[in-house]
Amino acid sequence: MANWSNPNTGLTGQPRGAADTGARDVAFDAGLRSYMLKVYNYMASGVLLTGIVAMLFARGGAESPAAQLFVGGGLLAWVVMLAPLAFVLVMSFGMNRLSAAALQGLFWAFAVAMGLSLSTVFLVYTGTSIAQTFFATAAAFASLSLWGYTTKKDLSGWGTFLFMGLIGLIVAMVVNIFLQSSMMNLVISAIGVLIFAGLTAYDTQRIKSVYFQVAGHAEMIGKAAIMGALNLYLDFINMFLFLLQFMGNRN
Repeated sequence: MANWSNPNTGLTGQPRGAADTGARDVAFDAGLRSYMLKVYNYMASGVLLTGIVAMLFARGGAESPAAQLFVGGGLLAWVVMLAPLAFVLVMSFGMNRLSAAALQGLFWAFAVAMGLSLSTVFLVYTGTSIAQTFFATAAAFASLSLWGYTTKKDLSGWGTFLFMGLIGLIVAMVVNIFLQSSMMNLVISAIGVLIFAGLTAYDTQRIKSVYFQVAGHAEMIGKAAIMGALNLYLDFINMFLFLLQFMGNRN
């Protein structure tokens, strides 16, 4: 009688040989690499698109569209600044209902909205300091993400700690809007760099673990890759912005 319940047997019920197991493991590893490569490609392309949009929107300095929009203030400025948050919420809560193609379109729209929102960076800081901070962030991000991907240590316990730290960071930022303390701003920036450094490693490991849940489902793999790229994108951008507080030279 065929032993269908034994994981060491193949479809024929015969013992699974080492060659069969090895082929399965190789195929699984290739699928994981392809999935992670897709995540990083989406993330890097999104960051690049955001940077191009921000640079073009701020081109011209005081005469740029960015300066005209944000310096003057008004309702439209708030709409542009809050638009990225709206995209994140739609993607997060609508993931199960939206197709992979729809999520992808929303991701590119989000990257453009972020570019418009972050264009003020080019008005405040010099181009040289922005470039230096970007490459420093990229090096740190790559190292942290690689560690999160390769480490055997379970980072799931970091999740609650980092989330609570993020909530505290947001509260402190809101409080400092009224206090306008330069010292508190530096402390917030330092803590922000540490929190998003930890989130980079944590999210990378979590994105990797998601693959084990969706492997074999092409549509779900596509969705997971886009949402994973969104998480890593946010980690990178926030780490860059907080690091810019230390490394950025103002115009």
